[in-house]
Amino acid sequence: MLETFRSIFKIEELRKRILLTFALLVVYRIGGHIPTPGVDGSIIANALASQGTIFGLIDLFAGGNFAKATIFAMGIMPYISASIMLQLLGTVVPYLQRLQREGEEGRRKITQYTRYLTVVIAALQAWGTAGFLATLSFDGVQAVHMDHGPFIFLTILTFTAGTIFIMWLGEQITERGIGNGTSLIIFIGIIARFPEAIITEVELLLVGTRSVFTEFLMIALALIVIASVVLITRAQRRIPVQYPKRVVGRRVFGGAQTFLPLSVNAAGVIPIIFTQSIMILPSTVAQLFTETEWLQNLVSKGLAPGSFWYSFIYILIIIFFAYFYTAVVFNPTELADNMRKNGGYIPGIRPGKNTADYIEKVLTRITLPGALFFAAIAVLPFLLIGSFNVNFFFGGTSILIVVGVALDTLQQIESHLLMRHYDGFLKKGRIRGRSY
Repeated sequence: MLETFRSIFKIEELRKRILLTFALLVVYRIGGHIPTPGVDGSIIANALASQGTIFGLIDLFAGGNFAKATIFAMGIMPYISASIMLQLLGTVVPYLQRLQREGEEGRRKITQYTRYLTVVIAALQAWGTAGFLATLSFDGVQAVHMDHGPFIFLTILTFTAGTIFIMWLGEQITERGIGNGTSLIIFIGIIARFPEAIITEVELLLVGTRSVFTEFLMIALALIVIASVVLITRAQRRIPVQYPKRVVGRRVFGGAQTFLPLSVNAAGVIPIIFTQSIMILPSTVAQLFTETEWLQNLVSKGLAPGSFWYSFIYILIIIFFAYFYTAVVFNPTELADNMRKNGGYIPGIRPGKNTADYIEKVLTRITLPGALFFAAIAVLPFLLIGSFNVNFFFGGTSILIVVGVALDTLQQIESHLLMRHYDGFLKKGRIRGRSY
C-alpha cells in the first residue's frame, strides 16, 4: 500500500491532478465559511434543527452550508437538477438527441445549456430560500437583520453566484483533476461533518442519552452497510466472449476466451444524488408559496422524510434513475457491433441483434437487485432517526455517496497507475472480482 502511494507521486500528470483536486476542494471548504450578509447563522441553525429532517437532507448535500446560510448554501444541487432535466429531455427532444450523437461538439453544447439552466434554477431556489430565511426565528430572535426587499435581492444574487462558482469548481475537477467533480464536492461536504458527528455521539454517550449497546449497534450497522456497498459496487455478472483464431503471416491472434463484465451497479451513486435532488424540489416550491396552506401541509406531512409516501416515491425514483443512467452509459447495440467487427461472439448466441438483446436482458435483470439494494440503504436514515434518534450523517445516503465516490476515484487513480505499469489499489479485488 505504501509503495502504491509512492508510485502516485512518481507520475507527474497524476500528481498534478491530485494536488489540483485537493486545492479546489480546499477552496470550496473555505467558501463554506463565508456568511451571507444580513443573517445570523446560529439563529438559522437552531431554527432549522427544530423544524424536521427535510432540512437535514438539504444540508447534507450542501455540505453543511445551508444550516449556516453561507454563500454556498444552495450547494451543487441546482447544477444536478439542470443535468437531470437535460438528460431526460435528451430522450424526447430531437434536437438534443442530435447533439448527443455529435460527439465532443454536441457535448459542449449540452454543457453550455446545462450551465444556463443552472443559473435559472439556482435563482429560483435562492428566491424561495431567501423568503424562507426571512421568516425564521428562534426564541423570539429573527434570523435576518435587514429590510425584506434588499435582503431578498442580495441573497438571490449571493446564492446564485455561489452555485455558479461551485459548478465551475466541479467542472475544473472533472476536466483537470481526478474523479467526478460534482460527486467529490458532495463527498467532501459529508466527510467534513464526520468529526462533529463523532464528537456529538461521544457527548451523548458520556451524558447517558445514548446507551453503549445502541452505540455499538450503530457502529456495527455502519460497518455492515459499508461492506455491503463495496460488495455490490464491485459485483459483476461476467458473460463469456469467444474470439476466433486469426493467422497473419506466421503469427496467430485471438483464439482466447475472455469475459464481458457487467456491473450490478453500473450507474454508481448517480441515482442517489439525482433522486435526492428531485425529492428536495417540493420543499423548494413550498418556500416560494408560503401562503398556500394545502401545499405546506403536503410537504410537511405527506412528503415529509420518513413518511410512507416519501419513502415509496424515493425508492421508485432511485430505481428509475438506476435504469435510466445505466442506459445512458451502457449501449448494448454498440457493444454487440464492436464484438461482431472483431469476430467475437457469446457462445450459444448469434452475433448482432441477438447478442445486443441478450446483453440488454442480462443487464436489466442485474440492475434491479442492485437498485433495490441501494434504495433500501438510502431509506435507512429515516429508520435510524425514528428508532435511535441518530445524527443524519450516519445514515445510508451519506455512506452510499462516500463509499461510492471513494471507489470511483480510486478506480480512476488505478487506471493511471496501470497505464504506467504500476500496481493499483484495487489489484486484489480486480483479480478475484466477485461474479453473480
